[in-house]
Amino acid sequence: MKLFASTTLALALALGFTTPPAAASEGCYVCKSGSTGGCQQCAYGSKDTSEARKACEKRGCKIGGTKPCATSSGTKTCALPESPTLLTAALAR
Repeated sequence: MKLFASTTLALALALGFTTPPAAASEGCYVCKSGSTGGCQQCAYGSKDTSEARKACEKRGCKIGGTKPCATSSGTKTCALPESPTLLTAALAR
């Protein structure tokens, strides 16, 4: 029984330290009124960069600030691909 408890505790600790919290790593730009494309927020991932800002602006988001991404079903989110550089290259074509 003691071995089972030790194994369970070790497993719980290992999973807790290796799995990053999803909500903390997702950031969004708030799209102000007057934004086009129907987006209320534009997801940029874990880093707020000028490339991500430009890509969201090209999607029609007038950036009004940053916040953790809302997860409610009524919020329209425009998500960027893994690398904003790919979106920028695609839009330049």
